[in-house]
Amino acid sequence: MDIGLPKERRPCEYRVALTPAAVHELTRRGHRVYVEHQAGAGSGFRDADYEAAGATIVYSAEEAYQRGELVVKVTRPLQEELERLHEGQVLMAFLHLASAHPNKVRTLLENRVTAIALETIQEDDGYKPLLHPIAKLAGRFAPTIAGSLLRNDAGGKGILLGGVPGVPPAEVVIIGVGSVGSEAALAFAALGASVYALDVRPQALEAVDRWSHGRVVTLLATAHNVRKVLSFADVLVLAVNQPGYRAPVIVTRELLRTMRPRSVLMDFSIDQGGAAETSRPTQHDHPTFVEEGVIHYCVPNVTGVLGRTATHTISNALLPWVQAIADRGLDAALRDFPALARGVQTRDGRIVHPALYQVWASHGEA
Repeated sequence: MDIGLPKERRPCEYRVALTPAAVHELTRRGHRVYVEHQAGAGSGFRDADYEAAGATIVYSAEEAYQRGELVVKVTRPLQEELERLHEGQVLMAFLHLASAHPNKVRTLLENRVTAIALETIQEDDGYKPLLHPIAKLAGRFAPTIAGSLLRNDAGGKGILLGGVPGVPPAEVVIIGVGSVGSEAALAFAALGASVYALDVRPQALEAVDRWSHGRVVTLLATAHNVRKVLSFADVLVLAVNQPGYRAPVIVTRELLRTMRPRSVLMDFSIDQGGAAETSRPTQHDHPTFVEEGVIHYCVPNVTGVLGRTATHTISNALLPWVQAIADRGLDAALRDFPALARGVQTRDGRIVHPALYQVWASHGEA
């Protein structure tokens, strides 16, 4: 099979979908991989590394897209990239189509592209093999970001996350303890912060309590508890996400006004529309804005600036699924691997994922 590996074009995006080692696994099985010039530069991989792995270097995005029967990316393509796709192609990426502009979905349908969203590939037991590892990385990165935003020169309160003897640590509230939230809770606690984790699922709270050895305070995410913890939070992490669906709004503007001035809100649900009423997407070069006196951090591709680590993480998780399609063909791969089939969003000009269909119907398009 011919596989296209284009360069990511979103601002401050340093990741690439496949490492040279992953490409070598594909080429030694007889597949042809077309890598766009400098696609791996942000992750520290040279064109020569991909050539040594058996890939062919191409010098335009058009060629990377046109040559690939299967096009493999990290982030959702820009509109001009979607327009390069044609009938019969397969696209794999973190697509987040439930929160995308309808024109992007419409282009996939009109071009009759099979779009596979990595975030909705799901095993029978609910495990998401592509989303889980990159979400864990984002969670571990959260304290680094929060610590910098709490500094005075960033507009923050001037608080050290872990405090010092005689001075209390920062109060960190995490709403949603899935892959991102649970990892963030453990990472903040390891630095000495006071951490409060909220979720609607008692079993998720039990897991965080067990993993943290009781260092994280757990509460059921009732309206009363959410309001209570927001009143004293120095850092609020929103990690409420149901992959494939738009994120629910947990923090209204009215609730936001109960937070202390110069507190930090980090919305890790922003790639699915955001879990705060006041959230809007930002970029790494201008990652924050202030609403109601609260610093908002709403970067969708939060691990995009961890090019090397994130690329290895994504590539390790993605390679088996790319191999399945390349070795067996799309139809057989979808038949043999139900988890992969659950990732399909559009095919043959139709929306096939129920969550996306629900959103599309709400736009009056179904």
